[in-house]
Amino acid sequence: MGGLDLQFFAARMPCEVTSSLVAGESLGRREAAYTNQGSNEMAKSHEIKAQSRKDEGKGASRRLRHAGFVPAVVYGAGQPPQSIQVLHNTILLASKNEWFFSSILDLNVDDKVQKVLVRDWQKHPFKQLMMHMDFLRVNEKEALRVSVPLHFLNKETSPAAKTAGVVISHNLTEVEVSCLPKDLPEYIDVDLAELKPGDIVHLSKVKLPPNVELVIQIVDESSDVAVVTANLMREEVDEAPVAAAEPAAGAAGAAGAAAPAAAGKKDEKPAAAKKDDKK
Repeated sequence: MGGLDLQFFAARMPCEVTSSLVAGESLGRREAAYTNQGSNEMAKSHEIKAQSRKDEGKGASRRLRHAGFVPAVVYGAGQPPQSIQVLHNTILLASKNEWFFSSILDLNVDDKVQKVLVRDWQKHPFKQLMMHMDFLRVNEKEALRVSVPLHFLNKETSPAAKTAGVVISHNLTEVEVSCLPKDLPEYIDVDLAELKPGDIVHLSKVKLPPNVELVIQIVDESSDVAVVTANLMREEVDEAPVAAAEPAAGAAGAAGAAAPAAAGKKDEKPAAAKKDDKK
């Protein structure tokens, strides 16, 4: 089973995956001294309706796909796996939202709701068809490890964006966090309103919601990943054409000096011929 396929689900990302914004001159590279003040949206309730199924195997799954369903499995939380089927259009529409991949879902199977996370799926090699999905049950008393999207705010109005020659780059678009299901945010905001030329927003500067921790351990500067950078892009002047132009100019001057000399020699020949005629 394949993991998350960004090409197939590119439409699910309303925020930028990568971002570059040309802006201006930097006085040098320095770390951003401000603390991110962005709010962090707590995950909302999102329901996915499904039906239980008894038929299993390749033949049964093929028949389900032809009927417009996606075969799926729910497992985890100390309970036996359950085979289910979900309308393909339901999955296709839900996958256009980033919450589908990072939030806890209310999976309604035969009118019985259970908390789950999307854990894996398999898609058709070249068609926009979902072939299979895995959902992981959530134990509300156990901490989760989930990758949460980052939303970048106020980039266009920052001092770095208003300075010519600076490129603002998003080096991370999501972070893996650990928390209880009730504390899981739908996304985390990173406020860039005070971003200046040369600034670096490190992971340690990103403000997390209460009771949410980073999975990565930041022990020193080498482990403190850069989330956003505002780098000066200096233009390199190509001196080679200038150097090549100088010999060309010298050659042109030499050719210009040689032309009058040649003309003088041509004038001398008729004078010599006149002397011979007089003899």
